[in-house]
Amino acid sequence: MAARLVRRCCWRHFGAFVSTPSAVPASLLVPAGKAATARALPQAPFTLFHTSSPSSWADGFSVKEQVEESRNPEHKVIGELIETATSPRELFQLSEFHALNSNQASLIITQLSRLAVEKNLETESILRDERFQQLIGITDSQISQVWNNTLVNLLKSLCSLGMDSNRREMQSVEQEVLWRLRRLTFRQLTSLAEFLAVKQGKESRLLNEVIKKLELRWTELEGTRTVVTLMGKVGHVSPALMDRLEDKALELAEQFNPDDIRKIMLALAYQNRRCVPLLRALSYHLIQKHSELSLSVLMDLIFAYGKLNFHQPQVFQKIATDLHPHVSTMKPIEVTRCIRSFALLKWLSLPLFEAIVQ
Repeated sequence: MAARLVRRCCWRHFGAFVSTPSAVPASLLVPAGKAATARALPQAPFTLFHTSSPSSWADGFSVKEQVEESRNPEHKVIGELIETATSPRELFQLSEFHALNSNQASLIITQLSRLAVEKNLETESILRDERFQQLIGITDSQISQVWNNTLVNLLKSLCSLGMDSNRREMQSVEQEVLWRLRRLTFRQLTSLAEFLAVKQGKESRLLNEVIKKLELRWTELEGTRTVVTLMGKVGHVSPALMDRLEDKALELAEQFNPDDIRKIMLALAYQNRRCVPLLRALSYHLIQKHSELSLSVLMDLIFAYGKLNFHQPQVFQKIATDLHPHVSTMKPIEVTRCIRSFALLKWLSLPLFEAIVQ
């Protein structure tokens, strides 16, 4: 019922929008370069809407971009149709029936990438589609007019779709991002660094430039999620940035939940960074605030303590006590990991090991 109401409201809004000549220029309803003739939009492809919100986009728009969007009703409607599209066919039909600007073409490419991931679609066929090539051409011809957030998402989307990094349009997008790094928000830089670290690795020139900006603007760093993400996925690329992240993590130690502590401990362990003040603070809050820990968290914690050879008897006792009820359901590989970690720490819990033996 809710989905039906959403579809009805969207089409009533869109119908009122396209029926008023004064509200929409004729060029919006036909492809660029074609005569503005009366042409009915097919209804079938747009009937399958799914509910989503602007917050579902990767990084959100800036205040300036939101104001500009709200002042442009035709752009707002097209944006809603892009966001609610459920198949590449619907998105490509939007490009056929509308004269898109570079920002709208970029949004369609981003949505195509999202649908390809969600529905496990064949990306090669999307890249070869002539309509996709037209979208790339529109974006490339007006790349300087693409909004910052949309540009960041465009780069990530093209990489996810598997576009050749040597292709001119791809290099144009990367170069535009490089020129705009100073204007990107810290959140956008974080999102970009996280993506590039996974997709392109340490050799990426763009990643190195993004990390330099993060190092210079580290005072803007806030929120536990950002700290955890950067430590786990980007910290290994830059020791200098990791130093800043450790300082910030120490400041926010009281706010971390068990899963955050697990990720930070693993990041430190994999990078062999034995930051004693941070390890002590995390250990303290782990004992004081978190009464029950899941099996996966317990296993990763004891592994991290063992790899770092960091001794905290109270933490070990808590981990052993919490592990005891899980012994009967633990897999052989989990038992092996547990025994090996405690052996590295040279710490023995008789009740736990008796339960394992039995």
